[in-house]
Amino acid sequence: MSRSPSLPSMLQVVLVLGLFLLLAFSFTTLFDLPVHLALFIGWFVVMGLGIWLGHDYRSLEQAAAEGIYNGTGAILILLSVGVLTGTWIAGGIVPAIIYSGLNTISPGLFLPTTVLICSMTALATGTSWGAAGTAGIAMMGIGQSLGVPAPITAGAVLSGVYFGDKLSPLSDSVVLASSMSGVDISRHIRRMLPVSLTSYCITLALFTITGLQYGHHMDLDRVQQVIYAIDQHFNIGWHCMIPPIAIIVLLAMNKPAFPTISFGALLGVIWAILFQHTDPVTALRSAWVLPQPDTGVTILNSLLANGGMQGMLGSLAVIVFGLGFGSLLEKTGIIHALADRLEKHINNESKLTGCTLLTAFMGNLLGSAMYFSLILTPRLLINTYDRMKADRHLLSRNTEFGGTLTSGMVPWSDNGIFMTGVLGVATLDYLPYMWLSFTCIGVAMLFSRIKPMKLNMVTPATDRNYSKSLNQTFSKSNSQ
Repeated sequence: MSRSPSLPSMLQVVLVLGLFLLLAFSFTTLFDLPVHLALFIGWFVVMGLGIWLGHDYRSLEQAAAEGIYNGTGAILILLSVGVLTGTWIAGGIVPAIIYSGLNTISPGLFLPTTVLICSMTALATGTSWGAAGTAGIAMMGIGQSLGVPAPITAGAVLSGVYFGDKLSPLSDSVVLASSMSGVDISRHIRRMLPVSLTSYCITLALFTITGLQYGHHMDLDRVQQVIYAIDQHFNIGWHCMIPPIAIIVLLAMNKPAFPTISFGALLGVIWAILFQHTDPVTALRSAWVLPQPDTGVTILNSLLANGGMQGMLGSLAVIVFGLGFGSLLEKTGIIHALADRLEKHINNESKLTGCTLLTAFMGNLLGSAMYFSLILTPRLLINTYDRMKADRHLLSRNTEFGGTLTSGMVPWSDNGIFMTGVLGVATLDYLPYMWLSFTCIGVAMLFSRIKPMKLNMVTPATDRNYSKSLNQTFSKSNSQ
């Protein structure tokens, strides 16, 4: 008769997580090795601990497989955005947006304009990935043409897309954070508004000040070279705006992201054939990989070669390994051991907020996926909130801030890998400019100190409904 698995000690938790973080950091920063290898090795480290604790290999493998399965939606969107990027460049859609932006956007106001455009796109579509893969790519191209450092432009893009994503009722992160906390979506969004709008205004001010500094030193001759090169190599016109408008409308109508973005990629192929006079085989090949362009402008060449599904395969491997790794951490009890240790230090609302934000960040850091963080955080802390008679809207708000806004900060997380692949900027390079994320977390902590939210005991009916939903969601995981 096999013994029941035991929980890991804090020494075992520290050794396993310390080894993984050491591998991830050294591989990516010291040895120029892909983080894929660190995650791959991490699987066997955690599995070794799991077997030592009494788990059988089959159950560990099944846990990793289920973690990957739960992230299938994100994987499909990742691949579809890669396809869309390639076909929209071949179809002249992305070049047309860059062309229009260079002719209309004031150089000094480029950065705050980037934040506004990306936030409106994400708010309307409910997807940070879709907004970054469309409006974000175009703004990166405009920024490079204007001479704005790519990491700063990427920071403006990320500030915009994450702001819109976490306030859109169409966003999967909003739905997940609110449902896992047992609260209504509309009230969840309303409770986030004071902190979110305060942080948004601060972020816009910071990017405005920064943009004005660069506006005085921009090389307008280079801008004209880019405009001329686009005009010579692409057929630019009003027709190029039809696909992005169509996709934004479909996503705003709450249509599923994967088929909608794939349909947008198909429009890119059609546009390449009809308006750019590309032969059908070359147009279709752009969905996989783009040929190396020769426009005579180095910046434009690098931008127009960044697209296609092939460029997303490395990111796909990281997400697959990351999802499995996070599930193994939960299966072996490592995540729960950390949460139990944190809970012992919680005795007021400020510490409760800080613990929630930290737990959500650790979900991204160790679980390598925003979905993992948004599911794990309420699951671990909801009993603590109820014990302290804290409003569950505080839990959903803090989970959203800590899970969504830090997801792009981790180089081996799904969002970090995706944003790096789409925007062409390394995670650690754009990290210092994710000003919305930093200000939002800071303002949330400040509000918890000077204006604590009203504490409310959750009604038994609400608690029963949440418990029923939670049990259904995790029935497979708990049966292992």
